[in-house]
Amino acid sequence: MYAIIETGGKQVKVTEGQEIYVEKVNADSDETVTFDKALFVGGEDVKVGKPYIEGASVQAKIEKQGRQKKITVFKYKPKKNYSRKQGHRQPYTKLVVEKINV
Repeated sequence: MYAIIETGGKQVKVTEGQEIYVEKVNADSDETVTFDKALFVGGEDVKVGKPYIEGASVQAKIEKQGRQKKITVFKYKPKKNYSRKQGHRQPYTKLVVEKINV
């Protein structure tokens, strides 16, 4: 059984026991979070939402919070003596999917 959920403005396909990386979720490590915005549940019987499925949810346990590798943002305009260098590290949350409720 698998499901497609929406979190952090993105859609993620998940199965039970899978580890996923999503946009930062405001909760502590070892907490259980529930995602109610299930768009699709597949398996033996298929359910499609309009846009979400009523009563369907996905439970996941937060394994860790972290930040990705640094990227460099460099702006430059030729012949104008303009350049800006900036770094950015995007925060993420590592989840382990425990259960898909239909």
